[in-house]
Amino acid sequence: MVHLRIVAPPDVSRQAVELLDAAESVYNVVLVAGAATKPRGDLILADVAREDASVVLGDLAELDLPKCGSITIMPVETQLSEGARRAESRAAGLPGDAVIWEDVDARSEELTELSATFVAFMVLAMLIASLGLILDQPILIVGAMVVGPEFGPLAGICVGIVQRQRQLTRRSLLALGVGFPVGIAATLLFALALKGFGQVPDGFAPGEHPLTSFIAQPDELSFVIAFIAGIAGTLSLTSAKSGALIGVLISVTTIPAAANVAVALAFAQWGEAGGALGQLCINLLAIVAAGTLTLYVQRRIYRARRLRHLSDPSRARGGLPVGASRRSPGGR
Repeated sequence: MVHLRIVAPPDVSRQAVELLDAAESVYNVVLVAGAATKPRGDLILADVAREDASVVLGDLAELDLPKCGSITIMPVETQLSEGARRAESRAAGLPGDAVIWEDVDARSEELTELSATFVAFMVLAMLIASLGLILDQPILIVGAMVVGPEFGPLAGICVGIVQRQRQLTRRSLLALGVGFPVGIAATLLFALALKGFGQVPDGFAPGEHPLTSFIAQPDELSFVIAFIAGIAGTLSLTSAKSGALIGVLISVTTIPAAANVAVALAFAQWGEAGGALGQLCINLLAIVAAGTLTLYVQRRIYRARRLRHLSDPSRARGGLPVGASRRSPGGR
């Protein structure tokens, strides 16, 4: 279940309560008239089955609630209620497979911000990866993969393409377009500094780091691995299973490849720099392709469900047309 906290003007709150009361997958509907002061209006609380959350939110959006009031979505970790269980059982599908598209949009917006913190994490991750390459220590490469924040903008590109949100796509591309070059430049300077101050370990031979050499040697499996990781990462984003995302970050070599470009340039290893750049491009393209395809399939499934819901007679109780939407066909 997810919990909804709604603030609505009195004329809209009546329709919203009617819609929530009529929905079989909604429970614990509470109306506190006149409770809100900014904006002035009524407070509505309700719990809705995760599987039907976007469908119900789509109906509420048709009342223009996001414009004249607000809707807050919060997860319900534990709830002891037979009524809530019955409401959840009336929603088609399983909670683990449900996608709350409003939540996906909000998380994507947050993950694609080009902030000083984002750039700092990009730089720090590449510095860790560069030490992993120079010391030939895979554990540092793994650590760099976990620290790197690049999957957020990559997911943002996928969401932007599928949801046709050009601004989100542009923001994501900007974050990557700034983050990677700044990180590579900082890592290049770092590697040159280590080289200049004699801090490179004895016996280090540029281009010869057998335990981490795979980073600069892309092959057919590089695309396959990144494509599979892109699917897993997208599913972790849409299902809110963040634990799976850690495994995704460890399985792709975007940050290590970018760091390898810088280290190879510092030691004038042009061939290795080209191989690392190829690995970086392959990973980026594969993740975006996989993420976009995964989201497209999930979106098509939701659109079909939403279109079926438009014919539900319960919509009439809230003053909504039955069989059609006030918004775009199949839209939320």
